[in-house]
Formats: sequence, C-alpha cells, structure tokens
Amino acid sequence: MEIEQVKCECCGLREDCMQDYITSIRANFNGMWLCGLCSEAVHDEMTTAKKKGQGVEAAVGAHMSFCHKIKVNPAMRVADEMRLMLRRRSGDLRRPSV
Repeated sequence: MEIEQVKCECCGLREDCMQDYITSIRANFNGMWLCGLCSEAVHDEMTTAKKKGQGVEAAVGAHMSFCHKIKVNPAMRVADEMRLMLRRRSGDLRRPSV
C-alpha cells in the first residue's frame, strides 16, 4: 500500500494517506481533496445547499470562502464564526452582534 501526502484544497493542511482513501474522498467532493475537518464542515454546508437546490460545488465553495477569510485574520474570524454558529444553534439571530 502506497502512502501519499495530500494537501487540503480548503485549509491547506497536509496529510499522509493511502491512495484508496484519497480516491474515495476525491470521489465525494468532485475530485478535490479535503481534510477530515473540512469534509465535515462541507457536509454541514451541504444541508443548507440542498435546501437552496444547490449541490456539492456550492457547499465546497462556501467552506472555501470561509477558509480564505480565516487566513486573513484567523483569531477574529474564528471567534466571529463561532459566535454566529452558536446563535444559529440557539435559534436566535435577532440579537445584534456585539
């Protein structure tokens, strides 16, 4: 079994994986390699994308956009997104952000 190093197309994380695993992940995401964390995030995005009649491309695009924003200012972006995620989970998006 051959091990290959691959780079996540969203966050840039590098992982050593077997070729069969790489092939299966790429099959799920239209030929793109996503790390485990990004693939889970894209699965969450797919829930929203399906409601809007969109597919995998839209979900991957939304997550890639998020990853690129984080690279600009990681600490602030993660804090902002975590706050928004918690508000979404609680069902309260009416409160103004602080």
